[in-house]
Amino acid sequence: MKFDIMTLFPDLVEYVLGESVIGRAQKAGFIEISTHNIRDYSEDKHRRVDDTPYGGGKGMLMMAPPIYRCYEDICKNNSEVSSRRVVFMSPSGKVLNQKKAEELSKYEHLIILCGHYEGVDQRIIDEIVDEEVSIGDFVLTGGEIPACILVDSVARLVEGVLSDPECYEKESISSGLIEYPQYTRPYEFHGVTVPEVLISGHHGNIDKWRYEQSIERTKLNRPDIYEEFERRNRLEKE
Repeated sequence: MKFDIMTLFPDLVEYVLGESVIGRAQKAGFIEISTHNIRDYSEDKHRRVDDTPYGGGKGMLMMAPPIYRCYEDICKNNSEVSSRRVVFMSPSGKVLNQKKAEELSKYEHLIILCGHYEGVDQRIIDEIVDEEVSIGDFVLTGGEIPACILVDSVARLVEGVLSDPECYEKESISSGLIEYPQYTRPYEFHGVTVPEVLISGHHGNIDKWRYEQSIERTKLNRPDIYEEFERRNRLEKE
């Protein structure tokens, strides 16, 4: 899978996505991530990419032409892809969740636009963007960190990035429940021991305990997810 990120701060994106699992996945060839500095597509001698908004208001707005030239260049160099999606990281978009990450992982090519300043000219959104995605109901200084989060959540679903599909199929959220508590050595820490069921060797009892713990944690920490879990169970029984 190929990711192309249009940004004013490529070094930030490359630093974050060049480490850990995503960094190793790139080196192994399971995914390809490229960053594109929008300033390189400015025709201004000072590499200017922003201007004051029409109608007044505070702050600066990213101009459409440099972004569009960057987009054209990416498309020209990836003309062979069969499925492409252009995503704009924006607090106005739908909030990213696991279902959206799974949807986006089906595409062969994702182009991600990172906004900055007060945003981008609406005409570029209308012209090239397929959907706007947010990472939450809050505002950040730019779209680079949200873009890294989007790439991480999508890339880990690509075959080969994780060692086994079970790594994401049975984990928190993906399964429809919050993940159960987990423990490792030492057996005792600050007077608290590992639950006996986990060292019993009885896999049936372990699975049952983990499932019950997942339900309780979901009910306590994420009642919204628990309600959806209950709704699906009722529908299955009808």
